[in-house]
Amino acid sequence: MSVLQPTPAPVDSARDLQRRFGVSGTVASWLLSRGWACNDDTGRFLEPRLSHLTRPDAMVGRLDAARRIAQALRTKERIVVFGDYDCDGITATAILTEALRILGGNVEPLLASRFEGGYGVSARALSNIRTLEPRLVITCDCGSSDHPSLAQLKEAAIDVVVIDHHLVPDEPLPVLAFLNPHRPECGFPYKGLASCGLALSVVAAVRAELGVELDVKRWLDLVAIGTIADVAPLDGDNRALVRAGLAMLAQAQRPGLRALLAGSNVSLAGPLTARDVSFRIAPQLNAPGRMGSPTLALQLLLAADESSASVVAAELAAVTQRRRDEQDAMLAEALRDIESFGYAERSAIVLGKPHWNHGIVGIVAGKLAEQFGCPVAVAGFTDGHGRGSVRGPRGVRLFDALSASTDVLERFGGHQAAAGFEVTLENLDAFRDAFERAVEALGPPVTDETGAPIAMLQPGDSPDHVLRDLDRLEPCGPDNPRPKLEVTGTVELAKVVGSGHVKMQLDVGGRTLDCFAINLADELEQLVGTVRVRGDLRRNTFRGVTTAELFVDSVIPMAHS
Repeated sequence: MSVLQPTPAPVDSARDLQRRFGVSGTVASWLLSRGWACNDDTGRFLEPRLSHLTRPDAMVGRLDAARRIAQALRTKERIVVFGDYDCDGITATAILTEALRILGGNVEPLLASRFEGGYGVSARALSNIRTLEPRLVITCDCGSSDHPSLAQLKEAAIDVVVIDHHLVPDEPLPVLAFLNPHRPECGFPYKGLASCGLALSVVAAVRAELGVELDVKRWLDLVAIGTIADVAPLDGDNRALVRAGLAMLAQAQRPGLRALLAGSNVSLAGPLTARDVSFRIAPQLNAPGRMGSPTLALQLLLAADESSASVVAAELAAVTQRRRDEQDAMLAEALRDIESFGYAERSAIVLGKPHWNHGIVGIVAGKLAEQFGCPVAVAGFTDGHGRGSVRGPRGVRLFDALSASTDVLERFGGHQAAAGFEVTLENLDAFRDAFERAVEALGPPVTDETGAPIAMLQPGDSPDHVLRDLDRLEPCGPDNPRPKLEVTGTVELAKVVGSGHVKMQLDVGGRTLDCFAINLADELEQLVGTVRVRGDLRRNTFRGVTTAELFVDSVIPMAHS
């Protein structure tokens, strides 16, 4: 049972925040502890608006892109929009395809494939693009490092606009326009936009170039999905875009998303959160690309009516279930190997099988890293060649660990928090040894993070009121974590439910708070008297009734009756 560290007492000046912004004492104290003061900045944080967005004038390449796209629309040139196979690339592709078609464009969308060419404008992707005989190609969420393929398009007199937010190499791109906020010469101050957000900005620029009316807010639901799924920072411009997008997503106006939500157990009883997208929506849109072609997800987003949307949504649900089944089988097999070979005792875990799907290895690596608390590399092999992913605990420098293992790798890339690699089957054991040594040499994880911030329930605050206030902190995620709630109360009820879980009811200042604790059945006898619990306060809807419920992470008895 986890021991909770004491939380600092609330500060009296939090009352000013309560009065000005109408929040509970609990959230006012939390805001103060995070550096928010009683000023206009806090007001913009609690109520982000699209009018707060950074002006895009300084975004290098935006005007050139808009002018070339507008020209293609006027002359009915064929445009190919080519996107990456994940949610950010798919949503960006959907935004541009739909918008440019509305503006009269001759647009054909294409997506990269993990299994046929891999990430970016590969040789296979280049062949697919050229088959469509475009005069203009727009890449979404890829292209920044695809110099050879883009050079071939230029040689064929095909103009290219790159929309991306990944690493910018030193070598200039052979393209007509290159939008990427991370370009050193880009004066656009907000660097956190995902490719879907950049795509929306380009659509707005094209609208202005053509001098036509077009409400670009209609694509904010897709911007919210792509931004959250890509784990982009949820601050600044992204906060305003995603907040508005989540509100639109809750209205489910798009036929494809309406069909997806209907089968996803996503409750619309309260505001949609970033967590809903991360755990309920994005995995389904990513599933086709993990199992084969990602095109099914794009078809769903572009579906024009209820009939076609329901058909595609049913196919997507079936693919998602196959992905889950295959993932569960891989995970079970991985756990057997870890036990058989004693890998859990090592500094890092490296696994690989000839029949493992390399579209799923990242999910499996992430789950194993969470379970064993060490870096995990998982690869799937075809004809002796493996493609894998690496995940690890917060603060582990995964990219550096792969860099120290280059002698036995074919390729690698990514960043410190998540990375990918390619290795031959005959070098798997050598990679295991090298990767373990590299992790040991790096030492303990480097992080200044102490986990999620804590909000302590203040006397007199009802959990329902606090939950509404927590919704005002959304969207929560990178650079804006949702606080855990700490509560002290008296146990009224504690019983085992399901497979070793515990359902509790606490008396908190005369109010009853429902709590749910996973895998706590062995400690049931200690759940008496006064306890302090910490966890996620969420909505729970049962038989049409929605209440606040605490999903418990930690609990400690304070006194026994």
